[in-house]
Order: sequence, then structure tokens, then C-alpha cells
Amino acid sequence: MPLANKLGITESAELARVEEQLSKKRALELFESGILDSLEAGTYETLATIHRRLFGDIYDFAGKLRTVNVAKGNFRFAPLMYLEASLANIDKMPQSTFDEIVEKYVEMNIAHPFREGNGRSTRIWLDLMLKKGIGMVVDWSKISKEDYLLAMERSPIRDIEIKYLLKNALTDQINDREVYMKGIDHSYYYEGYTAYKSEELEGSSPRQPMADRFAAAKAQAERHNSGRSAPDHSSHDPER
Repeated sequence: MPLANKLGITESAELARVEEQLSKKRALELFESGILDSLEAGTYETLATIHRRLFGDIYDFAGKLRTVNVAKGNFRFAPLMYLEASLANIDKMPQSTFDEIVEKYVEMNIAHPFREGNGRSTRIWLDLMLKKGIGMVVDWSKISKEDYLLAMERSPIRDIEIKYLLKNALTDQINDREVYMKGIDHSYYYEGYTAYKSEELEGSSPRQPMADRFAAAKAQAERHNSGRSAPDHSSHDPER
């Protein structure tokens, strides 16, 4: 069964396609509007704002702390009883150097504050810290899915691998639209969302009535369905 959603979608593959389309539009809007740059880097509140912006069209829980314990494989993310304290400690972590920023990112991944969409929102949050802290962002297109997921899986014990991957993918093109758009596509690819490219969604604003937005997204998803396989999110494993 898919997650409960505002759109009343009851089929997992359809929800995955519509979620990808609507949230990618919101990710582009964050960049184009300048909203992202106006946020304070490195706080949970900023991460919650990003998450709410990305997924607010789809889920009631967007931008809100999860109310269930979550796990990925054999790894359990921060237990509910410690989650708020963990986030308060992460807010206090330093972020003036590359190493400090990545260490903060790893800790936020361990916290995993949301029910769904942690990976996609937290990678945007990481880039904002890097941009404001050291004048760099990650060119995610340079990091393979397999290398990234393996490094993140090991990061709670040994963060040297994720630091190596991210450092070698840094770019000073911090305001480059193409770098950002490719980054969004790769971020979604890491989680199995590949039905749309960001460039395909340009010019279609998410600022329209919910019913119209859902109908348009559903129609476009159906057109893609015949030619592309949808990601399998039937189990709704939390993102890394």
C-alpha cells in the first residue's frame, strides 16, 4: 500500500510518478525564486522548510517530524524518543569547513526526521551549507548511485568514503542552473525516481489549483508509463 496522500492515489507506481513530477517542479521553484538562498544554512528548520516545499502538495506530513520509527535494511535511524534532542544537537554542530559540513550532513541522515523524502531534501540542505560555508556545491552527476549509497550506508561508522566522494565532486558553479537541475535529477535517481528529467518540467508552474495540478501530473505520468518503467516504492523504505 502506498503512503496516505492528499491526492487520493492508491497505486504505488502512480504515486511515485506523480510525486516525482510535482516535487521536482517545487525543487526548481526553490532555485528560480531565490527562496533557497534566503534560508539559513544548516538548521533543522531550514530542512523542514525544504521538505515542506518539495512534498507539501502530496503529503500532510511534509515538513513535520515523523511519528514512527524507521529503518533501512538492518540500520535503524534515530529512535523517536531521541529525535528532537538529536536535531537540537545537530543544529549546534559547527559548519565552517568542508569536513564539519559533511559530518553535520551525516548526522542529519542518521536522524532521518521525516517519514519519506529525507534523502532528496537533505541533499539540497547539504548543498546550501556548502554554498554559504565554503562557496562550493556538489556536482551530483559526478557521483554514481552505487558509490553514494554504499558510502552513506557506511557513514555512521566511517565517514571518510562519503567525504572523499563529495570532495571530488565539488564545483564553484554555485549559481549555475544546469548544475542545480542535473543535481536534482541525480538526487532523485539515487532513490529510484527516473520518470522525468527536470528540463521536461520547465515552464509548467505548480502554482495552480490542486485538482488541476493532480490531473495534469496524472496525465503526464500516464504518457510516460507506456515507455518507462516506474520505480518500485511499494514498501516505502525510507531514503538514505
